[in-house]
Amino acid sequence: MLKRLTRITLVGATSLGLLTGCATSDSAAVYSKSQMRQAQNVELGTIVSVQNVKMEGDNNELLTLGGAALGGLAGSKVGQGNGAIAGAIVGALAGGFGTNAAQRGVGTKPALEVTVKLDRTGRMLSIVQDADIPLAAGQRVRVLTGGGNDRVVPM
Repeated sequence: MLKRLTRITLVGATSLGLLTGCATSDSAAVYSKSQMRQAQNVELGTIVSVQNVKMEGDNNELLTLGGAALGGLAGSKVGQGNGAIAGAIVGALAGGFGTNAAQRGVGTKPALEVTVKLDRTGRMLSIVQDADIPLAAGQRVRVLTGGGNDRVVPM
């Protein structure tokens, strides 16, 4: 029964984690449903520099909790009495921290740090976004801002 519960927990946590991990995008070309029909400010500018960076993977709390639960179950088999309790605690901590670290590392993907000089004010700004739209220094762009979802897109 315990093995079956462990398998169900692992499969459920993994499935939910994969579903929520795929639910968001940091692409300048992808808009969420909540961003539709929302006005954004548009400023024109020129790209000063484009740097390749890496975007850290997302953390899914449910997966971390599942890792902690499985680590606790595994750790509880280490000893008897107080040893089993200590093993469960150490196992839960190791499982939770390990799952959290794995999520950040596995989901790492290429991104761009784009620095733009705005035409109207001369102000410089930098935005990090997915590396799915080709951008280069000297390129004319539109900077869209609003609702905490700023993006740089070609003219």
